[in-house]
Amino acid sequence: MHLTDRLKIMNVEKFSFKYKELGIKKDSLIKMMGYSIESLPQMINEEIDEILEKGEELFNIEGGYRITNNISWDKDNFNILLEKAELNIHKVIFQQIKKSDSVAIFVCTAGKGITDRSKELMREGDLLKGYVYDLFGSIVVESAMDIIQDLMQEEMASLGLKITNRYSPGYCGWDVAEQRKLFNLLPEQFCGIELTNSCLMQPTKSVSGIIGIGETVKYNNYTCNICDSSNCLYKNLKYR
Repeated sequence: MHLTDRLKIMNVEKFSFKYKELGIKKDSLIKMMGYSIESLPQMINEEIDEILEKGEELFNIEGGYRITNNISWDKDNFNILLEKAELNIHKVIFQQIKKSDSVAIFVCTAGKGITDRSKELMREGDLLKGYVYDLFGSIVVESAMDIIQDLMQEEMASLGLKITNRYSPGYCGWDVAEQRKLFNLLPEQFCGIELTNSCLMQPTKSVSGIIGIGETVKYNNYTCNICDSSNCLYKNLKYR
């Protein structure tokens, strides 16, 4: 079966998760805050335990993707054309996905509950707890997207295909404003996510981007070395 035919049935996939299904490790949040388990203050330890216990109340976790094989490449300018959307993904990302025959446009969100709770705590003057909640929301959405990507990888493998790592606007020189073009390729309000006028996602704890698919593409277990972000919270970190 030709690649195009194999992917006709793989248009849009959508997922939802219970918080406990993510299998998040407590030490992930501890490391993101710059502590080790041994150096963690008791007060912060208690805050983390509270969040872990209340996880099901705080999150509405959804995500998904749409696959398109209507793509073309501009190797001179490091652009990719997805249907009618021309994306300037810059050299680093272009080099990682240029062998793709198809591309998945993905989004994932932790929901608005965690952000609302974080802002509420900060308004009340509990800045530390609000900060911990905010960080945990980031871990949850990335962990959920890890699972979605794993499921995609398994599905593609059953079709004799491979996937690349995922890449998002705002990283490696890719302008965050191009998020608007990605969302135009997805169903309206897909997974309950919308864009503000400044192209920021609502709920805030959401991610979007692209994943390459093909017979000869490569997935790299370590990609921090190709990224130019110097202040990434997730650098070298595993959530699960």
